[in-house]
Amino acid sequence: MHIAGNLQAEGVQIDLRQELAVAELSDTALRQLRKMLDDLNLRVGSVSFPTRRSYGNPEQLERRIEATVAAMQGAGRLGCRVIVLTLGPCPAPESAERATLLEALGTLAVQGNRLGVEIALQSTAPAEELQNLLGELPDGAIGLDLNPADLVLVGQSPREFAERLGKHVVHLAANDAVRGFGSTGGGEVELGRGAADFPELLGMLEEYGYRGWATIERRQSRHPAVDVENAVAFLRAL
Repeated sequence: MHIAGNLQAEGVQIDLRQELAVAELSDTALRQLRKMLDDLNLRVGSVSFPTRRSYGNPEQLERRIEATVAAMQGAGRLGCRVIVLTLGPCPAPESAERATLLEALGTLAVQGNRLGVEIALQSTAPAEELQNLLGELPDGAIGLDLNPADLVLVGQSPREFAERLGKHVVHLAANDAVRGFGSTGGGEVELGRGAADFPELLGMLEEYGYRGWATIERRQSRHPAVDVENAVAFLRAL
């Protein structure tokens, strides 16, 4: 958080599974955390809660849903309104796993609405598959996370994602990547140096009225702080 504050970011994303179990924080600890954020002029823009298994997997599903709802409650305690959840592959239509997934997402959507927290599903499934999945849920019940780097690395188009699903996007990851060719492997790169046309993506999302966060993410770098600082400057220049 101090690094983010020094880089003049406006907020942070917190992983409520691996970084901070906010549901277990006492009220005193939470007040101290929020004071630290205030002192650093930061907000919690979003939280994430990655799960090992998808919500379509029936194994320990009830426990997984309970933990996710607790994370949503934690997001609310932090003053955050968006939680990024891992979707994984889209199960085949008419399959038992599809029915389980839809029921679980419906339950989470109801809880999210009650708690004032929007769900942003993170997935690299083709845009058409995600569009069909959302079409089987009540309109506006579930949102999406747009993660350009992940899409590029699996051969998907961030532009096509924004074209087809822009109205559903409630969270944007500010990252970039290049796709490998032949024996040359691709990988994540500094924002603005890869295959994702970020100015174009922001323009497309703006047409859908997107006013959410762009969360800078740099997972593979020898100089992550420098790259994040450059990404902050890059976004503010757009």
